[in-house]
Amino acid sequence: MTDKKKASLTTRIVTGMGAGILTGVLLQMLMPDKSDFVIPLYFFELSLRSFLVDGIFEVIGQVFISSLKMLVVPLVFVSLICGTCSLKDTTKLGRIGGKAISLYLLTTAIAISFAMFLALLISPGEGVNMASDTTFTSREAPSLAQVFIQMFPSNPFEAFAKGNMLQVIVFALLFGIAIALSGKAGERIASLFEDMSTVIMRLVTILMNLAPYGVFCLLASLFTDMSLKIFGNLIVYFFVVFFALILHATVTYSAILKITSGLSPITFLKKMRDTVIFAFSTASSNATIPVTLETVTKKMGVKNSIASFTVPLGATINMDGTAIMQGVATVFIAQVFNVDLTFSQYLMVILTATLASIGTAGVPGVGLIMLAMVLDQVGLPVEGIGLIIGVDRLLDMTRTAVNVTGDSMVSIVVAKSENQFDEEIFYDANAGSKIENIDFHALDKNQSDS
Repeated sequence: MTDKKKASLTTRIVTGMGAGILTGVLLQMLMPDKSDFVIPLYFFELSLRSFLVDGIFEVIGQVFISSLKMLVVPLVFVSLICGTCSLKDTTKLGRIGGKAISLYLLTTAIAISFAMFLALLISPGEGVNMASDTTFTSREAPSLAQVFIQMFPSNPFEAFAKGNMLQVIVFALLFGIAIALSGKAGERIASLFEDMSTVIMRLVTILMNLAPYGVFCLLASLFTDMSLKIFGNLIVYFFVVFFALILHATVTYSAILKITSGLSPITFLKKMRDTVIFAFSTASSNATIPVTLETVTKKMGVKNSIASFTVPLGATINMDGTAIMQGVATVFIAQVFNVDLTFSQYLMVILTATLASIGTAGVPGVGLIMLAMVLDQVGLPVEGIGLIIGVDRLLDMTRTAVNVTGDSMVSIVVAKSENQFDEEIFYDANAGSKIENIDFHALDKNQSDS
């Protein structure tokens, strides 16, 4: 009996993307200029457009999009509560937590602002002018003061029902803090939300395993009526996101580390190599937590009392890589669908994506769900996700590497400000090398002596 190795999710999504594009191109050759192709059968005539493009492809694609939207509210709410209620010590919540959260949000805001600036400068979606099946109605943008007022819900259940994510985020933060301050009762509630988080993550996994089929149908439908010019724009989009990720990891983090702590960015980046490789291969900030903790404590000199708090917190709320993708993708999709966003809408994207990053769980694929929320906030067609989901899967690994680098940088800065940092370990090139080597012969010797 032979075991067939199942292809990775990345391979399956890329295969679905390629097959969808190829199917759409072939159908476009059969039905140029949105015409129809009728196949005469024995009892009836089969219309490819109504049966296949507007039927099967449209239904499966829209069900996939609806499933993405379905997970937004429960995912953000539960993830945020789990991250916030983990702050057991109120003094840490006020001091270390404040420093860490402020730094995480600052780097995220910088990341998405830079990404949107770069995307507007290069204009990866310019000249495509795709039409969307969804209706876009321009609304008068609220003032910045009104945005902050509307962040606080008068009825949280109404916010859940309407999908008002800013209000959901604020309520989840307040609820999580209340759980952390409620003693035994809070611990019981926190345990319930941890279990809910596990279930929702499993639901995300199920959805992402269905993504290849959703991607196939979305792209087959899109490319049936779309100009092949989009290929060039998609390549430009890929490199804009990739360049923004690399620049943020090497320049932004290095600058913040040098300014706030005076430590060497080169030493920091060198010691991050193993963690970055592991994060890149797993594409999961949560899966990389043990490696990140080992790196910042054993190799960089951060005391465990700080690292055990900042690293898991960072895996929950520090999603700079995801924010960069959301910033570039928002500009790209707006340009592709020929929608002009106002300055206040760009500010809304920055604010929404920055706060939403707090609730973006550190597992592969969740960033697309957050992108659906960001697009919905400014009235852009969520169907545009189908254009980028294939290459986004390829960029996901790089985003995770950026995220864990940010987690480590913030841990160092917070530890040094709290005098919980050993600078000798940081500059010791061999620090932590002993724990990486295991002498298996010693285990055999111990067994023979016993």
